[in-house]
Amino acid sequence: MQVVTKKPADRASPLPEARYFNRELSWLAFNRRVLDESENRAHPLIERLRFLSISGHNLDEFFMVRVAGLKGQQLQGIEHTSVDGLTIGQQLAAISADADGLMGRQQVVWHSIREELEDAGICVLNFDEVTGEQVDWLERHFREQIFPVLTPQALDPAHPFPFIPNQGLSVIFELLRLSDKEPIRELVMIPPTVPRFVRLPGENACYIALESILRRFTGILFPGYNVLGAGAFRIIRDSDIEVEEEAEDLVRYFRSAIKRRRRGRVIRLEFETGIPPQLEAAIKDTLGGIDGIITETAGFLGIGALEGLTEEDRPDLKFSPYVPRFPERIREHGGDCFAAIRAKDIVVHHPYESFDVVLAFLNQAAADPDVVAIKQTLYRAGKQPTVIRALCDAAEAGKSVTAVVELKARFDEEQNLLWASQLERSGVQVVYGFIEWKTHAKVSMVVRREAGEFRSYCHFGTGNYHPVTARIYTDLSFFTADPGIARDAAQMFNYITGYVEPAALERLTLSPIHLRAALVDLIDVEIANARSGKAGAIWAKMNSLVDPAIIDKLYEASAAGVMVELIIRGICCLRPGVLGLSETIRVKSIVGRFLEHSRIWAFGNGRALPNDGAKVYISSADWMPRNFDRRVEYMLPITNPTVHDQVLDQVMVANLIDTEQSWELHSDGSYRRMAVGSKPFNLHRYFMTNPSLSGRGAALDNADSVPHLSFGRR
Repeated sequence: MQVVTKKPADRASPLPEARYFNRELSWLAFNRRVLDESENRAHPLIERLRFLSISGHNLDEFFMVRVAGLKGQQLQGIEHTSVDGLTIGQQLAAISADADGLMGRQQVVWHSIREELEDAGICVLNFDEVTGEQVDWLERHFREQIFPVLTPQALDPAHPFPFIPNQGLSVIFELLRLSDKEPIRELVMIPPTVPRFVRLPGENACYIALESILRRFTGILFPGYNVLGAGAFRIIRDSDIEVEEEAEDLVRYFRSAIKRRRRGRVIRLEFETGIPPQLEAAIKDTLGGIDGIITETAGFLGIGALEGLTEEDRPDLKFSPYVPRFPERIREHGGDCFAAIRAKDIVVHHPYESFDVVLAFLNQAAADPDVVAIKQTLYRAGKQPTVIRALCDAAEAGKSVTAVVELKARFDEEQNLLWASQLERSGVQVVYGFIEWKTHAKVSMVVRREAGEFRSYCHFGTGNYHPVTARIYTDLSFFTADPGIARDAAQMFNYITGYVEPAALERLTLSPIHLRAALVDLIDVEIANARSGKAGAIWAKMNSLVDPAIIDKLYEASAAGVMVELIIRGICCLRPGVLGLSETIRVKSIVGRFLEHSRIWAFGNGRALPNDGAKVYISSADWMPRNFDRRVEYMLPITNPTVHDQVLDQVMVANLIDTEQSWELHSDGSYRRMAVGSKPFNLHRYFMTNPSLSGRGAALDNADSVPHLSFGRR
């Protein structure tokens, strides 16, 4: 196919503030796409409910971190404008309006799904809808299982307003004591350790929320009182942890900071519609919530808690179970990971191929008497102890084991502290990396004695060493015994553990040293190709694109006629399709059954189509300032021909041609579902129903598999 490179007309570029989308509003747009999946009837009903709950969890975390950060800057009087020209106050106002609309839509979706659940035999009852024998059972359950953990607290001068933790849900009551007609206020916090929903007995699945149960049995909670009014409310607190560079002991600092986070400033105060005004005013005055964002919700408070309903045993309303395949290449070598890697580099595609291969790699290293050393980064390892156990076993067997545990992995700090303690007790050398930077690179290195010499085996991941998320996140695992890559990995670990900056890396590129500069150089090559009459092309997949310098370089590439295809699941601050600025740039987002998480970057190298001549890289980094400047990340070129074709012609092309789960970003900032077209293609379904990457050997190239992408359509 002959490709004609189109050079855009010479037009004046937009003003600086029109060159970028706002980071926070772009994230809210992503969460709307997640919410949209709850209305996507291609998904089973309970899976749609799961998407709704995910949108709720996402929004909570957004307020806990991003909005909290902006609010903190505002309270400190910091004057700062975003790259799109908005002040902090303007951003907060826009966020508040956008988030209010999103939360309102969540309630509309919940109302609709609730009706569909009822039609399917799953009902969620209000407190006045429980009847007959259900009342007797629920009362017994309340007395025996709920009442003992409740602590109603009077609100008066002798009983000051209690502390309510982050994401805490409470019900406040206005009561009248019958004995002396004395009014009193009582607060009941919903214990976070008790499930939000109670399932009533019977063949039909009927649930009732805890706050409804409280209202049903106020006579048991408050005997001798009449209820004059009541209302539920929920708070979100600032949960970010800022690391002070002068911190003398990082472990002690984080243990203290985690405790402080639980008492962070109130960022959002959410009331249920209809709460008596005097109770609302009392809560605002006591919590200082007037400084936070205040909302009223006509529906269910804490949409994320709807996740509890997805546990109902209804396979007919859920995705068909999927069991990941164990990589064929490892099976062909009798389960010997080292033998398979020695024979040839291996790429494994999670979650379609099992994360068990990574665990097998580490377990084999722990048990192998010829292995002398293991070095491992741990950013998020989750609560399952499999990875930690392998490292502990290796250390207890006398091997030299080093674990880089990242204490600054947001919301995993406490778990990582626990793992660090367990590792140290087993004799693992635990390192916490840099105070001001996060170690986000996902790398494992095993040194083995073979024929009187040492040989190193490496694993590079685009995702975390987390057995749970590895079942729902799409990521790549790359295994290699390439000596040059191993030497680079050793330098990377020395950089993290001893601050020894690498002198000369052979294959790896690291941030914060020179990853951004290397990426700029790669884009410059495509610009030079386009200007000299060759094809210029860039295909990149990541989670977020925020960095202004890289965005500007992509605009420069577009002006030169480089065709740019970006697959960005979440935040995108680049404005595509603008005449004179970005008319050759196309951005899409994929949202579906699995969370797209892998980072894959490809550069045409004089070719207009993804093929064997393109340069292909995998990475742990997104294109954000924090990844380039404040994190230890890696970028690794894929040069093995088979792995190169697997990553580019299979994984990348499948992402590019997906239509069923894809949204296209337009120049006005809106995302619209892509037209399915005459040949619908579902990325996730394709990889679930086709052989694993490690067992194919050759790239796919025909319509029966994954057709090559054509850029001539524009």
